Parts: sequence; C-alpha cells; structure tokens
Amino acid sequence: MSSTPSNEPLKFAYWVPNVSGGLVTSTIEQRTDWGYDYNRKLAQTAENNGFEYALSQVRYMASYGADHQHESTSFSLALALATERLKVIAAVHPGMWQPAVLAKWVATADHLTNGRIAVNVVSGWLKAEFTALGEPWLEHDERYRRSEEFIRVLREIWTPSNPETGARFAGDFYRIRDYDLKPKPLDIPGRAHPEIFQGGNSTAARRNGGRVSDWYFSNGKDYEGFSEQVSEVTAYAAEAGRTPRFALNGFMIARDTEKEARETLREIIAKADAPAVEGFRDAVQQAGNSTGDKRGMWADSSFEDLVQYNDGFRTQLIGTPEQIADRAIEYKRRGANLLLLAYLHFQEEVEYFGRHVLPIIREKEAALPERELATSAR
Repeated sequence: MSSTPSNEPLKFAYWVPNVSGGLVTSTIEQRTDWGYDYNRKLAQTAENNGFEYALSQVRYMASYGADHQHESTSFSLALALATERLKVIAAVHPGMWQPAVLAKWVATADHLTNGRIAVNVVSGWLKAEFTALGEPWLEHDERYRRSEEFIRVLREIWTPSNPETGARFAGDFYRIRDYDLKPKPLDIPGRAHPEIFQGGNSTAARRNGGRVSDWYFSNGKDYEGFSEQVSEVTAYAAEAGRTPRFALNGFMIARDTEKEARETLREIIAKADAPAVEGFRDAVQQAGNSTGDKRGMWADSSFEDLVQYNDGFRTQLIGTPEQIADRAIEYKRRGANLLLLAYLHFQEEVEYFGRHVLPIIREKEAALPERELATSAR
C-alpha cells in the first residue's frame, strides 16, 4: 500500500550507543564507545548534521554483547543538557517504572530541556531482566495491555480529562485518583504533551500504536513489510480518531561506492559473534513466537538479520549516498516520518551522513511534488 508523503521533511534519529558492544553483535571493529564523553560529543555532532532525535537504549543487565549499560532516562537528560536543539527519547519499561513517577520525571526533564524530552515505551522481551529484579514476567499480549494502560496514565496525568479534579484512571494494572501534577510539561506548540513512542511488530503492538501512541517504531523492514505495518496501524488509529506518525529502524552503511558498502556488510556478518547472536535469537524468538498469530518482533528474523539486533539490515540503507537517498525517499512515500539510524563508526559516519547523504535526500524531497508518486523504488 502506498501512502501520501508527508509535507514535512523526513526526520532523523540515531541510536545512542549507551550500552557496550556497539550496534552490531560482531567482532568487527566498531569505532564507538558507550561512555558519556563520547556520547556527549556525538550528540553535539548529530544535532549539527541533520538529526532531530536521539534514542537511548534500555538494558538492566548484561546480555548478548551489552556487558555494560548506562540507564536510559538519566543518560538522555544528560545528552539533552549538553545540546541545544536535539530531542532525546528515553526508552522505559512498564513494570520497571510506575507511570505516575515517570510522568513526574518527564515533566521536570521537560522544563530542564525546554521541551526536548520524549519516551519510548518498551513492553519488554528479555525475561531474565524482569525475573532478576523480582518483577513478574507477563504473557506477551498482557505486557502490551499493560503498556497501553501505562501510556493512557501518562497522557491523563499530563493532560487530565477533568483539570479540576486532577488525573483519574482505573485499569487492571494502574489506578490513579485525583492526582494533580505540578508543574505539568511545557506548553509547546504542535504537541499536546511530551511525545510518546512505542514499537513492536505483533498485532497487540500495532493496536497500541494506533490507539494511544504518538509515534509507532518499526523494526527494520523492506518496502512491503513497512507498508503493511503502516496500513494496519493506520486502520487502528482511524477507529480511535487518531493520526500517529511512523518511524523506521535502519542500519546505514554509506560509502563512496556500493562495492565498499556491501563489503562492509559482508564483513560484519562474517565476523558475527555467533554464540551471542544465537542466544539473542533464542530469547527474542521465544518472545515473538509467543503471540497467537506468530507476528511478534523477530519472529521471522534470520541469523544475518539478528547480527543487527533491530533488523536494521532489512531496511537496506546500504550503498552510495544516492542509493540510500532513493530508498529513504521511497520509505517516505510509504508513510515514514522518521528514520532511526545506527552505524558502525558513529562519530565519523554521522558526519558523513550530514555532508553527503542528507543533502541528496533534501534535493529529492524538494522534487517530490513534481514527480509521480511510485509504490516502489526505481
């Protein structure tokens, strides 16, 4: 299904490497670092090279190459305070957070950053994290049902249905009674409250994306896979009278020649840390296949896909700047509002993107009204 491209320029986000091991599970050299000093400089570079958002990862314990992890909310706030325009998205787990506590944290962070804080509500895939911390591990669809309530509570606290009484919510997982948050998040034109991102692949995730989220994150997908998600989430949104935006994950390998880019991909996969990838596959495919329709995240991912643990190779942002720009524009035609990018060598590749890839994307965007909208790339 092809959708009308947004009139807004395509937005870009990058994965914050706040966990060790880089963004591919491979022994190939990755000139990146999980520490704050590296990430502060990277955030400053990113906002000067076309990136509007940065997404901090959430991990609570060592797993599959990520032996060390910085906590996502505090790390995101630190990056926001070190930049001027960059919007930071902190990944959070319902079950690990009480929504009213997070709502309070976000409100304060929103004031400190002048409205540059957002959250990505992650329903969870790593059972060991929950059991190690003494939290119950819910069945797949129950985790997403909890996430829906979690998001509804955030929205009710930030924008209460009855401002005179304060926030009220009575659900199966959360209950809020006459809670009046002060100060509330900033009143920023163009948004009702700090942005709420949520992703997944299952029917439950798509339903949440349509019903309650501001943004729907998709794992890496080819054209048809992405279009199918956009179509289904949009249908759920229409039933709820909502219009979410769509973000797509992709691992970008931009080189001067396609041969160089493809050779880099080949080397990443050839040097995959096989035990770590297999361990990750066992964990996530158990989670993905636990859905009734077997449509959960990673349910159909191959070993090669999982070397980049959010299926980033599937988006095929691999090649010359011109080739990558063509694919980016085609994803925009199909409904993408934002591309979430990861790299092998973040600092230098973010700069390369800003110098060589982004200008071509902007040129092609400017020409879109003059071209027939296609349903696939040339």
